[in-house]
Amino acid sequence: MWATARRMASTTRSASSAALTFELVGKCSTTRARASILTLPHGQVNLPIFMPVATQASLKGLTPEQLEATGCRLCLNNTYHLGLKPGQEVLDAVGGAHKFQGWNHNLLTDSGGPMLLTPEHSMSLQNSIGSDIMMQLDDVLVTTHPDKARMREAMERSVRWLDRCIAAHKYPERQNLFCIIQGGLDLEMRRECCREMVARDTPGIAIGGLSGGEAKDDFCKVVATCTEQLPELKPRYVMGIGYPEDLVVSVALGADMFDCVWPTRTARFGNAITKHGVLNMKREMYAADFGPIEEGCGCQCCRPVGQEGSLGITRAFIHHNAAKETVAAHLLTLHNVWYQLDLMRQAREAIIADQFPAFVKKFFVGLYPDGQSYPSWAVNALRGVGIELLGR
Repeated sequence: MWATARRMASTTRSASSAALTFELVGKCSTTRARASILTLPHGQVNLPIFMPVATQASLKGLTPEQLEATGCRLCLNNTYHLGLKPGQEVLDAVGGAHKFQGWNHNLLTDSGGPMLLTPEHSMSLQNSIGSDIMMQLDDVLVTTHPDKARMREAMERSVRWLDRCIAAHKYPERQNLFCIIQGGLDLEMRRECCREMVARDTPGIAIGGLSGGEAKDDFCKVVATCTEQLPELKPRYVMGIGYPEDLVVSVALGADMFDCVWPTRTARFGNAITKHGVLNMKREMYAADFGPIEEGCGCQCCRPVGQEGSLGITRAFIHHNAAKETVAAHLLTLHNVWYQLDLMRQAREAIIADQFPAFVKKFFVGLYPDGQSYPSWAVNALRGVGIELLGR
């Protein structure tokens, strides 16, 4: 099993690069969980964090002001989509994606998508977008790919492409290029890739290639293996994960940043994320339920009527509109984004207070009140960093 951290940070520690400062403000004395402040060109971001995905320069159904009101200070754009439309010429003319979409906070762009790209082209597009964090172009395979030789080829190609991305990056003084660790489920290959990528000294480091259908036990082993190898004073980003259980366990394993389209996509199917699991608001049981989406939630939908910014939305209203009106999708998106961000805010507060194990246990009790149906992958992963879920 991976080593367990046993101390809190006695003093704040920080490290800086040209366009990023990473300040470690707290560590769990049991697990690997960390709390930190990431300062980027468009302001501070408290870590750990979940980053909503605004694929085509907008979070579907939300205005920039509504997204800002959730507390979001870092969200994602997609290089591939923005490269196609509005296109690089328009982005250059307007002065980048921040101005194009009216977003005054930080942006992260992934490296590309299903289009022909070179590292140089990917960097050029991301330079035009003007994102605060830009991702290297990497060779991504699903983790369950059976050809080990092809997996090694992809890992080694990703290292070579990072070198080309670094050389092609035009604005390192105002945009941060993150590397991406590859290697599938082969832990030794992941360690090798970590060593190569860390040697390039990028401002931050991502763990890529997960959420590709692998078993959750394998997912956790990869995250734990990589975080064990990575520098303490750099942000660690696990790409493409968004289920609440995945976020909480990954924080315990030492990761800081996460993204996924799932919270916003599931909202469009009428689903609300809550501390007791996902609620399908299309179910008839909510037709005459005049309570909030989630009691005690601080989002604009759920705040009690009379509180500042409250929309006074009921489950019955969401149910009434969920089948055919877009307003329900918009409101559930607002709620789900708030939930994800607030979950990470709570985790951060627990880490700073050195109460993170208690937070984790309370979180899992909320989802599995009988205590008997905890997912084995979560039990195993948390046991590896000192939290015994079954020993309440």
